[in-house]
Amino acid sequence: MSLNIEQLEKEFQDKIDRGENIEPKDWMPEKYRKTHIRQISQHAHSEIIGMLPEGNWITRAPSLRRKVALLAKVQDEAGHGLYLYSAAETLGISRDELFDQLLTGKAKYSSIFNYPTLSWADIGAIGWLVDGAAIINQVMLTRTSYGPYARAMVRICKEESFHQRQGYEIMLTLSNGTEAQKQMAQDSLNRWWWPSLMMFGPPDEVSTHTEQSMKWKIKRKTNDELRQQFVDITVPQAEILGLTVPDPDLKWNEERAHYDFGEINWDEFWQVIKGYGPCNKERMTTRRKSWDEGEWVRDAAVAHAEKKAARRAELKKAV
Repeated sequence: MSLNIEQLEKEFQDKIDRGENIEPKDWMPEKYRKTHIRQISQHAHSEIIGMLPEGNWITRAPSLRRKVALLAKVQDEAGHGLYLYSAAETLGISRDELFDQLLTGKAKYSSIFNYPTLSWADIGAIGWLVDGAAIINQVMLTRTSYGPYARAMVRICKEESFHQRQGYEIMLTLSNGTEAQKQMAQDSLNRWWWPSLMMFGPPDEVSTHTEQSMKWKIKRKTNDELRQQFVDITVPQAEILGLTVPDPDLKWNEERAHYDFGEINWDEFWQVIKGYGPCNKERMTTRRKSWDEGEWVRDAAVAHAEKKAARRAELKKAV
């Protein structure tokens, strides 16, 4: 039996090494399945929780154009969550289980969404920095080894690219506005810069999943490689905006052909992950309240589906 498992694992790894996708009906190691459930569900939960810090600015957007654009973005994020929950379900876990894991705190979501949106500029910063960081991470996922996840990411990345441009345009408008507006943009960058760098996860030397994920081609680059890519892309964008990145150690390294940047406060990162961020409790309270208040909608949808199925069955009998 062990020899059979060893052979299956070898064939599985050989398929990944050849660059072929793993599909739901293919044999896969249990650890691969669980790793993908953890990663895809965390991604899905992040999209759903990520609607909250932006959603409370829809009614306060400074113009009808901004309101419509933000509303469309929040709607996109709901759709991303649904794509990802569907991808996770192909691995043999139900959506009810996934939601239960989120609401009980068993499953995590991105730490970035536990920070407050204090001004309209924060909506710009989220689009520019948070969605910008997400794109760098997610473009790699369009080539991840699990087929349903990779295919879902193609559409998600296209929409995230629009969100990033939308956020940058908000920051550009503020930076070219009054002195108060420019200061608002700078304050937002000051607060969101470091949490955005934390989005890529802990440093490689302490990351417990990176090595295996690289072997299975779940990830194509390490946390630190993706973080460096983000810094190299984003710093010149900040210069165009006329804003200052809040890092006194930031400088261009000619020898490395990369920006050197300061030490991240990993204590803060782990505190937020453990549930002690500025908005952890608020986010989960809101999601649990929404889940409870939406029970009648779910029950009605199930009853309607069952009624339609019963009618179809009666029609078949009649024929």
